[in-house]
Amino acid sequence: MSDRAVSTTVADVIVRRIAAYTDHVFGVGGANIEDLYDAVHRSVRPLTGIVAKHEFGAATMADGYARATDRLGVVMATSGGGALNLLAALGESYDSRIPVLALVGQAPTGVEGRGAFQDTSGGIGRLDAEAIFRSVSVYCAKVTRAQDVARVLDEAIAAALSGGPAVLLLPKDVQAAVVLESERPAVFPERAAGSPGRAAGTSGCADAVPEAAVEILASASGHGPAVIIAGPEIARADARTELGALAVALDATVLVTPDAKDVFPNRNPRFAGVIGIMGHPHAPAVVADAGLIVLAGAALPMTARAGLDDALTLCPRLVYLGNEDPFVPVHALVPGPLGATLLGLAARTARPGCGAVPGNRSALPELSVPPATGPGVRYREAVRALGARLAPGTDVVADAGNTGAAVVHHLPVPDGGRFLIALGMGGMGYSFGAGIGGALGRDRRTVVIAGDGAYFMHGHEVHTAIEYQAPVTFVVFNNNAHAMCVTREQLYYSGDYSFNRFRTAEIGAGVAAMFPELPAWTAGTLGDFELALDKALSIRGPAFIEIRCDPDEVPPFAPFLKEPAP
Repeated sequence: MSDRAVSTTVADVIVRRIAAYTDHVFGVGGANIEDLYDAVHRSVRPLTGIVAKHEFGAATMADGYARATDRLGVVMATSGGGALNLLAALGESYDSRIPVLALVGQAPTGVEGRGAFQDTSGGIGRLDAEAIFRSVSVYCAKVTRAQDVARVLDEAIAAALSGGPAVLLLPKDVQAAVVLESERPAVFPERAAGSPGRAAGTSGCADAVPEAAVEILASASGHGPAVIIAGPEIARADARTELGALAVALDATVLVTPDAKDVFPNRNPRFAGVIGIMGHPHAPAVVADAGLIVLAGAALPMTARAGLDDALTLCPRLVYLGNEDPFVPVHALVPGPLGATLLGLAARTARPGCGAVPGNRSALPELSVPPATGPGVRYREAVRALGARLAPGTDVVADAGNTGAAVVHHLPVPDGGRFLIALGMGGMGYSFGAGIGGALGRDRRTVVIAGDGAYFMHGHEVHTAIEYQAPVTFVVFNNNAHAMCVTREQLYYSGDYSFNRFRTAEIGAGVAAMFPELPAWTAGTLGDFELALDKALSIRGPAFIEIRCDPDEVPPFAPFLKEPAP
């Protein structure tokens, strides 16, 4: 047996460690990352290596995996262009505080500064990978000595799990370096197989909440309805159960931000809908009428608080629970483990009769959009047809643009399902990789909903779904346009021209021709779409539906439904 077969390398150390936090790694191969893929192949603990079509797709797979599973997402990429292709996806993970570990290959240390191919060492005339990745990460380090890998890796994982991507730059010679017995870490603190990479947010004493917050919540009883606005930090802490406990204790109505649709059951009588630019029009009135508002993991950036500023200002009791700085003034700010805080407040502020279940709510009011007269299926009808067919536990991933707005506004998240959308940076094409990563991580049906513009950017990750038989149903709304940009041209400019209408593309037929084993349909009517859905959702592996729609239809997007400024 060769020395190589029995030696432990730095790459082996890395793979063994990350296997305690994940069961998948996503990436694209290349010379300066192949040692890590080789170590994944040798790994004793089951760890599936996934090769994507593009590094952006691989990084969104890691992001989607992390969001859907509450574990650490891991992406691996080679140096040079491969490394730089990670940046847009890591920017989304950074802005949305998603725990992703990026393992990025680098040229061997011995040739840095000597004309090495893809040298990003920061020498004269060379790009500086550390400076570049530091701007999209909560931790970035370059490992230049084998004996440092265990310490630096632990620091990177801890930083990522605190909320955001961490980046390790790994020269090829360091990855391949043999770790001597005396240098091997004696103990790796392992997590139980299948356990989440992040705490559920309930660690610590459930009663350890500031008295000021308790007093504010207690004093609100009898002074108007209680409203909880829940945001994405609830999902990141996996504190959904604890959120429900506080809602019952306060007898509260629950609103959610657009990127947190899955944190409270959408069919629960307490659920009052979505806030923000894609939200439900009655939300400002619900907030304005409140005697108490609890922002639970909802920092309220502009996309989430649109239309709420005046109502929030009027509220006499506004409490923020979470670890980010809120974008609105509050009367009390409670940082710390979110699950423990929710439970502590629920225990100490329960209102009389708090166990009662409110009566069934009526259907949520919807934004009124101008009637569409063009060809194809309307957003609302298509999304409602889809929602009626999604089984409990199905996950949904929506992309940016008109399609995403329609999904946020009209689609109830299936009970027990996850809802993912990239609202940090709003990068088009995110949904394809994220849906695959989430589906592989959770091993359940995931529906990706995107427009044709997003498909043309990163939709060929469909091939990755086929390669690994990921249970993903891709639904592409094809209006042969960047339709949100078309709408902006019409509303804010003359509308006499368009840079954003495309020549007709037969996406469904094209996908079917490229991938003969992939079940694919094209739907030109609502009936066609319903028939295709009935077939596609019953297939174990991937499936693809193109649905034709109108590029001139205005989506349920609040800024488009106001009179434009003169």
